[in-house]
Amino acid sequence: MNEILARWNQLPLADAVGEIIPCCGSTSWAQSLAGSRPIASESALLAASDDVWHGLSPADWLEAFNAHPRIGESSAQASAGRQSQSWSRQEQGRVATADDTVKTELAEANRAYEQRFGHIFIVCAAGKSAFEILAILRLRMQNDGNTELREAAEEQRRITQLRLKKWLGV
Repeated sequence: MNEILARWNQLPLADAVGEIIPCCGSTSWAQSLAGSRPIASESALLAASDDVWHGLSPADWLEAFNAHPRIGESSAQASAGRQSQSWSRQEQGRVATADDTVKTELAEANRAYEQRFGHIFIVCAAGKSAFEILAILRLRMQNDGNTELREAAEEQRRITQLRLKKWLGV
């Protein structure tokens, strides 16, 4: 068993919640996942995370979204902590190197997205350029509200999976 997972399995519930929440940002997700311990393996943790995520409410999803900074920004509306912020900077690393024109367009598109959907734009940014992210954002602006909420939730699920793997050191 992964040493981090083995140690996490032994923590008091509140400590386990506090340790895992940077991976997602949803308090309900973290409480449910920590409450399902012991978890036997890395793959079981990833599967349990998905099961919990799919059972959450839209309000829980929005809490997770708000733990992220906007694409191209450095701080979130509400923060899941320094670890979450550090991971966001890593995941959005290619945005930081974009030219100013693309950064400006991305900031404007982020504002339009938030006005249309009422929450920040969420995309699994790892490995994507600012131009690619901008194209995805513009495409998703065509979604209706329910479709977009579900698409954003799926992107958050993907981000959570990546962060759980980082947390586990795999």
